Amino acid sequence: MYVCLCKGITDKDIQDVVNQHGVGNLRELKQHLPVGSECGNCTKVAQSVIDRIIIDESLFREVS
Repeated sequence: MYVCLCKGITDKDIQDVVNQHGVGNLRELKQHLPVGSECGNCTKVAQSVIDRIIIDESLFREVS
């Protein structure tokens, strides 16, 4: 799913950055991807994607 239409950033792009660099918030994400650098409409969705990935990963680790 596209999160940032202006820059063509997908939820998969965000997931890759979270997993590879340990990104935990929007400020850290912006150091790796230009999310929110144009219109800014994607910032809330981008943060929710980060939150979902972190929650999913932590739940998976607890189960394993």
